Formats: sequence, C-alpha cells, structure tokens
Amino acid sequence: MKDFLLTMWNNLGVVRELLQFLWQRKLWWLIPMVTVLLLFGLLLIFASASGVGPFIYTLF
Repeated sequence: MKDFLLTMWNNLGVVRELLQFLWQRKLWWLIPMVTVLLLFGLLLIFASASGVGPFIYTLF
C-alpha cells in the first residue's frame, strides 16, 4: 500500500506540471477537460481495485 501511495504522489507531480504548462501557454479552456479525464481515470482505477465495481458499472 505504501508503494502505491508513493507512486500516486509521484504521478500527482506530473499532473501539476501538466496544469502549469496549460496555464503558461494560456490554454485555460483545456484545464476543465483534462480535469474531467483525470477524475474519470481515477474512478476507473478505484472501481477495478475495489469491490465497488458492480455498483459503479450501473452509472454508465
């Protein structure tokens, strides 16, 4: 579990750099799209890693 959290913390640095890049290039309109895609990805990871998958499946 500790390795997983460490990996996720390192990946958050990548997300932060991506958002900084979009902000500096004045691509503000992409930030909501990237955020929604990241949240959707986290939802899929959470669904596959737990027993909540059948309940999340009904949302789609």
